[in-house]
Amino acid sequence: MAEVVLREVARRAGHADSLDVSSSGTGDWHVGEGADPRTVEALRARGYDGSRHRASQFSTADFARHDLVVALDRGHERVLRSWAENESDRSKVQLLMSFDPQGAAQGGSDVPDPYYSDPAMFDDVLAMVERACTALFRQIEPALRKGPS
Repeated sequence: MAEVVLREVARRAGHADSLDVSSSGTGDWHVGEGADPRTVEALRARGYDGSRHRASQFSTADFARHDLVVALDRGHERVLRSWAENESDRSKVQLLMSFDPQGAAQGGSDVPDPYYSDPAMFDDVLAMVERACTALFRQIEPALRKGPS
């Protein structure tokens, strides 16, 4: 969800080519698979296209490719930080909800995993992800407007 939403937020702001957004998990159990159909439906209902997403697994080499590594919950945050080989890479790992203080105050620091819940939970999680991705984009957009140094 977060990849699709952040990419669309950037596109709508005219920065589709300025921001490289990718999504990956800490485990390999769904590599190559599409998003859960309930995720795709929740996204579609809000005007996003999640049909092309394919799962991949994060690797330590990804730290070098990214300025920011966003975790959706504290468990993933711990795993990602433990994989980092230096403090610079560890500092790249941030919780998505940390970019949305209002949302974090209401729902905590974790984005809940709706997988074992009903379709309504996917809508609730999408609303959280939209708020946090919008807040994240607001923080990085000034650098995108400025362009490369």
